[in-house]
Amino acid sequence: MRWLFRALALVVLIALSLGGALLLIPSKKIAQIAEARFEAATGRKMTLSGSVHATIWPQLGVRTGPVEIANADWSKDGPMLSAKGLQIGVDPSALIGGEVRVSKVDVLSPNILLERRKDGTGNWEVTPPDAATSTQTARPGPGEGGGMTAFSLDKAEISDGSVRWIDHASGQRLALSHLDASLALPSFDGPARLDLTGQVEGKALKVNGTLESFASFLAGDPAPTDLALTLDASSIGFKGTFGTAPLAAKGALTASVKDPTALAAIFGQTARDLPKGLGSDTITAKGDVTLGADGAMQLRGGKLTLDGNALSVAGDLSFAKGKPRIDAQIDAGALDLSALTGASGKAGAGGSSSGSGSGASGWSTTPIDASGLRALDGKIALDASSIDFGTAKLGPTKAQITIDNGRAVADLRQVSAYGGSVTGQVVANARSGFSASADLVAKGVSMQPLLSDLADYTRLDAKADLAVKLLASGNSEAALARSLSGSGNVAFGKGALEGLDLVGMLRTLDLNYVGEGAKTIFDQITASFTIAKGVLSNDDLALKAPLLSAAGKGRVDIGAQSLDYTVTPTALSKADGTGGVKVPLSITGPWAKPKFGLDMKALSGDKVDAAKQDLKAKAEAEIAKKLGITPQEGQSTEDAAKQKLKEEAAKGLLKLFK
Repeated sequence: MRWLFRALALVVLIALSLGGALLLIPSKKIAQIAEARFEAATGRKMTLSGSVHATIWPQLGVRTGPVEIANADWSKDGPMLSAKGLQIGVDPSALIGGEVRVSKVDVLSPNILLERRKDGTGNWEVTPPDAATSTQTARPGPGEGGGMTAFSLDKAEISDGSVRWIDHASGQRLALSHLDASLALPSFDGPARLDLTGQVEGKALKVNGTLESFASFLAGDPAPTDLALTLDASSIGFKGTFGTAPLAAKGALTASVKDPTALAAIFGQTARDLPKGLGSDTITAKGDVTLGADGAMQLRGGKLTLDGNALSVAGDLSFAKGKPRIDAQIDAGALDLSALTGASGKAGAGGSSSGSGSGASGWSTTPIDASGLRALDGKIALDASSIDFGTAKLGPTKAQITIDNGRAVADLRQVSAYGGSVTGQVVANARSGFSASADLVAKGVSMQPLLSDLADYTRLDAKADLAVKLLASGNSEAALARSLSGSGNVAFGKGALEGLDLVGMLRTLDLNYVGEGAKTIFDQITASFTIAKGVLSNDDLALKAPLLSAAGKGRVDIGAQSLDYTVTPTALSKADGTGGVKVPLSITGPWAKPKFGLDMKALSGDKVDAAKQDLKAKAEAEIAKKLGITPQEGQSTEDAAKQKLKEEAAKGLLKLFK
């Protein structure tokens, strides 16, 4: 890029070198001499149309007619630069002392074309004819400006200009219009100040910057730089060193990007929409950066904000495979990543999220947008105080996340979740459609809030130890639920099954012990299960409760959110577990509002009456034992209890009167 500055400076110097002969030599001859000198210095043809003449008022100097600089021979898009003319002013007092000091340069309505060929060659890379025949070109020394004669410039201005950028490798095209710029260079070896305004695709652009050593920068060497750029509502600031041969920078960076997708569109990029929480609306950053020639960047002491997620970051950004790769250590507070699962709220059995579609089962049918997984690769070590995935919530988390070509693997090393701990691995794969898998071991997890978040199911209140292996594929919650497969086992400690009172139901053989307020208190539940095509199957559920035990088997259709399950409770069994009253209970229908019924195939007619009588007899025997009474022949336990109560009352009265 520095060759562009050199080319413009050459135009100025050539015009000035001819200034002493302007009154003696015809303007046409002057133009020919200037054109020849420029082509000898750059290898590019320059054309000066119209006259080249000296000006005395309002400023001593030189004025040219239209100027045109030829493009590279491989370009087909017109000249590299064309302008209505140049107006160059000199300092009269310096001129009297024998020094040519440029006080002002105006480039009138320039149109600049910058192109990059498919092989990476830029049209600004000019080669003098003599250098083209040499195998090696000496690197300019400090203060030489790349072989250019030193000059100073009080002020150079561009008014009403335009710049077009064409990248033939990527097809990107960019247009900068309404360009007004000024450059101050009091000393060739000293600082240079640039101020620029314009519009990019109709969006306001503003650039202010200072280079502490113009000659070093022009030679490609790193130079102290202070730069501020604003485009629309986004801004970037940099203070450090910057060089162009090779491209390199090191210093403090601050950035605030509003609507990154729209900003990328300004530069002709069709960037994928970032998920909410990963920078879809706002990205802010600050820290110490190091930029390499290949676009690679290092960030140390970084503070990064992605929408509402605040992160402390130390990492490296590279483009080895043509897209961003991030290797980083991230420390964060509470992270909201609910958009990664497409969850903006619950879409469980009670209905779907507001604004989202849902199937008959209640699972959302809204397509899951996992395109963010394909936007970058990387390996990220994460330490967060909490993470909200929308469908699940984690507490303090230490994990390593590896993303490779749309496949993200989260190794959970230390995760607190729902009052317990979780270890294992979770995979989200967006390479072809979307799929997810999990291989997890959980200890002491509270099932009521977990199932509430995952499936809007709140009837099971207990802590559990759980081991599962799951796999699902599909582009919506409904599709994932219908395709779910896997296996696992679970053990619940003391808790309650809400909405169902097995003890009351068994005691009375009345199915009305269901609904709000009804619950079964238990000491332990264990079970194992398999899942195929969204249907969970189990045949070894075992429940132990203070007044009963129960066994269960059946199916849970996760895709349809329905049940077909049989629980067989046993009450008043013997100490060895044998005997007792068994009443099979069927649970069917949607799990949000299941139906309960006695299994009439196993218990009907006389068996019901016999069970009632047996249960009643055993209950009365237990009462009699507790009260220490023995009913006489033909006497009920109730009458015996009343008789004993009367006898006890009479004894109490006699003691009182005595």
